[in-house]
Amino acid sequence: MVMSRFLEKPFEKAALLASIGDAFSRLDNADARSVRASEATVRIAALTARERDVLVGLAQGYPNKTIAYDLGISSRTVEVHRANLMTKLEVNSLSDALRIAFAAGLGDPPGSRD
Repeated sequence: MVMSRFLEKPFEKAALLASIGDAFSRLDNADARSVRASEATVRIAALTARERDVLVGLAQGYPNKTIAYDLGISSRTVEVHRANLMTKLEVNSLSDALRIAFAAGLGDPPGSRD
């Protein structure tokens, strides 16, 4: 996301400094997102292929039964894979697991399907 901010001449020093500050903030945010994405990719690499498949289904907003049907396994097996991936990702909630999945580029974060 590139946001341009133009300053009309004559501009005040405060406006120039504010623009520079905003640019540095955007750079810092981009760096932080990059670090989170790298960390998430490393964590997800510890998952088995099937656990990754289950995580992708969860990230796409599918319930366990739908994931089970799509993968040709039982709902109970999805629950086991889900519990295992939560342990491996070292998270206590689905929302934390989804943050990791979205940071790594798995699934679609809510609101991105517009």
